[in-house]
Parts: sequence; C-alpha cells; structure tokens
Amino acid sequence: MSIRESLRDLCFGLMKLSLDSACKEQSLLEIRNRLQVIVPDLADQYTSVRHDEGYWLYNMRCLHSFQIAIAKHAISLFSKHNAKIPTIVDIGDSSGTHLRYLQDIYGKDNINMLSVNLDPVAVAKIRDKGLQAIESRAESLHEHPDFNDQANIALSFQMLEHLFDPVSFLHSMAKKSECDYFVITVPYLHRSRVGLHQVRGRGDLTQAFNAETTHIFELSPDDWDLIFRFSGWSIVKSIRYTQYPKKNPLSAMRFLWRKLHFDGYYGVILEKDDSVSKKYQDW
Repeated sequence: MSIRESLRDLCFGLMKLSLDSACKEQSLLEIRNRLQVIVPDLADQYTSVRHDEGYWLYNMRCLHSFQIAIAKHAISLFSKHNAKIPTIVDIGDSSGTHLRYLQDIYGKDNINMLSVNLDPVAVAKIRDKGLQAIESRAESLHEHPDFNDQANIALSFQMLEHLFDPVSFLHSMAKKSECDYFVITVPYLHRSRVGLHQVRGRGDLTQAFNAETTHIFELSPDDWDLIFRFSGWSIVKSIRYTQYPKKNPLSAMRFLWRKLHFDGYYGVILEKDDSVSKKYQDW
C-alpha cells in the first residue's frame, strides 16, 4: 500500500469516527440503525455515481437519518392540525429510498406518496419499487398533466443546489402549490460559493456531466434563509447538522470536512409567507 493510500484510509477512518460521534451527539443513531434495516441496500441510490460502500455509504446513512428526522417532524406538525392522511411529494427523488423509509415507519395506508425526477432512469427505478413517480423538472412540476398539486408536505433533499434558478422554483412552489410544509435539506457550508467542481478543475471536462452530479449554488444557511424569505416562505424549524461533534476533540475534524466535503447539511421546514415576496414588484 502506498503512502497516499495509507493517508486516504486514515482520513476516511477519522471521518467515520467523526460521523459516529456527530450522530450520537445529535441523537440520530437510533433512527440511522432503523433506516438501515428498512433499506439495507443503497446501491441504486443514484444513477450517475455509486456511493454504496466504505466511507461514502457511511456518510449517506448518516445524511438519511438527518433527513428522515426532519421529515418526521413536519409530518407531526401536519397531523396536529389535520385528521386526513398526508400526501408527501419528494421532488428530486433519485430512487424512492426516503419514501420507502416513511412508508415503513408510518404504514403504507397512513401516507400517500409521489416522487418527481427529471431523469427517466430514476423514475423507472422508483416505479419498479411500486411507488408513483412523475418525470418532470422541478421548475416545471406544476405544468405536468399528471400533477394535480396533491402535496400536503413537499420534500426536497439535496436538490436546490442542483437547480439553475432556485429562487424562481421556490417562489413558484409558494404561489402555485397548496402544500402546508416544505421540507428542504442542502449542503451546509460556513461560506457561500458557486459549486461547479467540474469546471473548477476537479472534474474531467472530456466527459459529459449532468444535473445529478452538478452543484451550482452552494450557499451558507444564512444566505439560504434570505432566499427562503424573499421567495415567499417563513422558517418553522431549522437544523444545522454537522458531520463532526461539537463537544469533544473530534470537533477539530471540521477543518478536514470543509477541505474535502461540507461541514454537514442544513435542514428547514418552511410554510408559506408572502409578507416579503409580495413587496418585490418584478416577479
């Protein structure tokens, strides 16, 4: 084994320790273990890349636990005010995994579910699992003939950073949807930047790349919050999930995470509020 390979293995080992400690500190270990039982194989989570082994699988398991925890909170908020079964629409769903988690947790007769993705391969994967799916760009969802605005709760997990124009999408959801809550997670960076790693030089521009593998805007939580308010939403709940603990020496891992990945992920539950957006005259 080369020195470079040894350093890589050491780095990934430290990152796994960091993730374990972070999940424990943020009370995510129990749900992480449950989700692994519900969907033990994540090989088809993405179409263009595979993150189903080693460190990357570990990272994805922790991310899913954070996303489902915040989705459960939104479902709880909805159920407090509604007796009807909620309809959950996952916009940007790549494989149906999150809806399978929720179906197992709540029972298939207690929630209605729909997935949306622009990739026909992803839509086919989801339908093969017995779930409903629409092939559509997120920005054009309300124009799709098979979408009748069923959503009570909309989900968008790691999707906004892939859009050309997240502001117009968020404003469209605020104006045209009837959803009570919009649950969003995005990468958590302490400083905003443009992504486009393929163009920065870390990618191979001799190869084609697509929306699934391309981040455009990677913003800090504070900047996302401004966009949410501007586009017609208020924040009911927000959580900054970090991939490192904050209360032990492994907190120093934040510098490595920032160098190689992200601090973590930022999650919000939104409800419609046009007090700011209606004052902007040029939508």
